[in-house]
Amino acid sequence: MAAKKTTTKTATKRARKTAVKPAKRASRQAGKVRVQPEQPAATELSRSQITEVMAILKDVGSVEIKLVAPIHTHRATIAKLGVDPIETEVRQVYFFDTPHLDLNKAGVVVRARRIQGGGGDTVIKLRPVDPAEIDRELRRSESFKTEIDVVPGGFVCSGSFKGRCTAQEARDAVGGKLPLDSLFSKEQRAFYRKHAPKGIALRSLEAYGPTFVLKARQWVKQLDRRLVVEMWLFPDGSRNLEISLKCAPSEAFQVAHDAKEYFKGIGIELSANQLTKTRAAMQFFQPEVRQQAAQRKPRRA
Repeated sequence: MAAKKTTTKTATKRARKTAVKPAKRASRQAGKVRVQPEQPAATELSRSQITEVMAILKDVGSVEIKLVAPIHTHRATIAKLGVDPIETEVRQVYFFDTPHLDLNKAGVVVRARRIQGGGGDTVIKLRPVDPAEIDRELRRSESFKTEIDVVPGGFVCSGSFKGRCTAQEARDAVGGKLPLDSLFSKEQRAFYRKHAPKGIALRSLEAYGPTFVLKARQWVKQLDRRLVVEMWLFPDGSRNLEISLKCAPSEAFQVAHDAKEYFKGIGIELSANQLTKTRAAMQFFQPEVRQQAAQRKPRRA
């Protein structure tokens, strides 16, 4: 393929028209699959979606198959998977955006995680993107990856620039002891400036969180691979339970089929109403963020 001068930002704009494809007669809004009420919710990709996934598989590094369990099934799902809550890894997750979610609307995600044991990580993500249009030099970076996320009834391709921090650094940045942009590497900051809406500085963003997370890794013999189970717990007691597994692009369709049969076999409910972790956190914390921002706004004399 001849080298192209197309920027990742241009690719993102193109991908918004083609890369995110929920099931037929459905629409996507910031990662949430929303189906027209007159048609039953679809949990499988349409033929056109399958064709599009096949076309971009060669240009991505991995595929992640995700399932968000309906809240009324959480207890049963955990039991059926055999997850031991005592063995879970504790995390705190923060997203960063403006009070009006300007980054989210532009397809930019900024996140930091504090991980049990003192570690942490950061990411600046573009979603959706067309992987074939991403700058070749950027794709050579070990810190950058492209991935297709597949959920019942839809899929999205993302590009993520990852970095590392400590749990204490993340805490200090959120608490105002460190500037927020100090959490991110020089390359991440440049990536943000290139793709974020103009006039929105990284250090000016508001923190959405923390969300308390319990993460478990479960080896499944029938699938010959590991499942990741994450329970996101919000301050009001509401929660989001996600099951995911990763695979190479070349085995994506087989793994997706096997996972579906496995979930069906143990009685785990598949639903097309997939409220992603990011969207759930943004929706929950936005009223609080907007209220705090309004209180800080100086009054006119």
